[in-house]
Amino acid sequence: MIDDPMLGAARPVGLGYWPLPQDDPGVAVQREEVRLVSPDGALVRGVLWTPPVGTPWRTAVILSHPRGDFSVHYACPLLAAAGYAVLGFGTRYMNNDTDCLHENCIIDVKTAHDEMVRRGADAVVLLGNSGGGSLMAMANAELGIGDGWVGVAAHPGEGVFMLQVIDPSVADETDPFSTVPELDMYHPDNGWRPWPEPCSYDPEWLATYRAAQCARVERIDAIAKASIADAADVLPELKQTDKRVDAVRYRELRRRAVFTKYLTVYRTLADPAYLDLSIDPDDRAMGSLFAFPDPFDANYGRGGLARTMTARGWLSTWSGLSSGAKLADTMPNVLVPTLLIHPTADTEIRVWQAQEIVDAAGADDVTYVAMKGALHYLEGDRPEAMQHVVDWLSKRFP
Repeated sequence: MIDDPMLGAARPVGLGYWPLPQDDPGVAVQREEVRLVSPDGALVRGVLWTPPVGTPWRTAVILSHPRGDFSVHYACPLLAAAGYAVLGFGTRYMNNDTDCLHENCIIDVKTAHDEMVRRGADAVVLLGNSGGGSLMAMANAELGIGDGWVGVAAHPGEGVFMLQVIDPSVADETDPFSTVPELDMYHPDNGWRPWPEPCSYDPEWLATYRAAQCARVERIDAIAKASIADAADVLPELKQTDKRVDAVRYRELRRRAVFTKYLTVYRTLADPAYLDLSIDPDDRAMGSLFAFPDPFDANYGRGGLARTMTARGWLSTWSGLSSGAKLADTMPNVLVPTLLIHPTADTEIRVWQAQEIVDAAGADDVTYVAMKGALHYLEGDRPEAMQHVVDWLSKRFP
C-alpha cells in the first residue's frame, strides 16, 4: 500500500499524477501497485486507487486500453475520491500493440475483474475510454463479466476507426509514396488545400473514397491471411517429419510453421473529415489529435496508427473487416446498464457514431451524455465527465 500525503495537496504543475491541475481530486486518495498473472501466464500491471483512509468501498471500476497504460488515467483519482475502488491497468500489450490480439486482451480484463471480486467488490463496472471502449464491450459480450459498461469518448472499434482514417490512395503496399491520384485526399484536384486553409470534398468523390478505404483494408487482410495460411499449411508435413531422420527438411518446415509476417502499413491518417468540417458537422476543430498540426505531415511522417503489425495482430485489432472488437457486433450483447459520454468536439469520433453505439446497445438501461465542446481527451472537462459517471453509478451500484 502506498500512502502519499501529497495527494490532494497543492503542488506545482507537473509534480502530480495527473497532467492538468483541475484533475486533482482534492482529497488524499490511496494507491497500491498491483501485479497480476493471467490464467495463460501474462503479466497484468496496474494501480489500484481507493477512497481516503477510513472510507469503505463496495463497487469497483476497472479500466484499460489495448496498448495504453491506464494505471494513471485521469478517471482513477477522480472516481476514487468519489468513493469507488478503481483499478487502472495495462494489458500484456501495453505500449506496443504490434502483435496485439484482442482475444488475449479480454483475458487480461477478466484477470483484473476477478481480482476486484476477490477483494470484495459487490459490483465491477467496466470503463472503456477511446479504444478501451471496444475492448471492454468485447470482454463483457464474450466473457460475461462486468455489472455495468461505461464508454468515455469511445469509438466504434480500432479496426472500424482504421477504416475511417486509412489512406486508400496507396497503390503499392511496399512503396510509401505510390499514389492513385484520383483517390488522394491530399491532391488539389480532389479538393485539398494546404494547411490551414479548409478543404472541400465532393460528396460523390467521398463515397468513392470510403469504398476505396474498405478495399485497401481488404487487400491488407488478404496479405495477412495468406501469410497465416502458409504457416498452417506446412503443419501436417511437419508432424510427419522425423527430425532425427531428416533434420534439414524438419528445420525448413519448422521455420515456415513459426514464421510471423510483419506488415508495414503506410499512410494511416487520411480522413477527409479532418480538413472538411462540412463532413459530419459537429463542434470539432480542423485537424486530428494525431497530427502536428497538419494531418498531411503525419500521414506521411511520424503519426497515425498500426504502422507495424504482425499479420494476426492486424486482423485482430486494426482490420475493420476482420476484428472481433467492433461495437456494432458486441454492443447488442452488452445487456448490463450502459453509459456513453461523447465529447462533441472530438476530432476522431463523429456524433452519429456515438449515437450508433447507443442505438446498438442491448441493455434496457442506456444513458447517453453529449458533452458539448469537449475534446477527445476531455482536457478541462474531466471532473465534469467523471461527475456524470459518479451520478450514473450512484443510482445503480453501491
